[in-house]
Amino acid sequence: MAIKEGVRAPAFTLYDPTGAKVALKDFKGTNLIVYFYPRDATPGCTKEACAFRDLTGEFSELRFSVVGISPDNSSSHQKFISAQALNFLL
Repeated sequence: MAIKEGVRAPAFTLYDPTGAKVALKDFKGTNLIVYFYPRDATPGCTKEACAFRDLTGEFSELRFSVVGISPDNSSSHQKFISAQALNFLL
């Protein structure tokens, strides 16, 4: 399914790095930046994730939260978050 800018994201439920379910509806009333990336810890994805990490202060001031989505499992996300000191949900 292609996602177009300005169109509401489809409902989804995924698992966070701790294995807890997280659904789009959990963010109701929140300004949310959802970005999709192919794989944890690859050079391009690491650069992108670190850019989001470095901008979270500015996003917070604008009342935005960031969520990154990839097909990797919770264990992979935990390692990626730890290695890059990511401060947002994967």
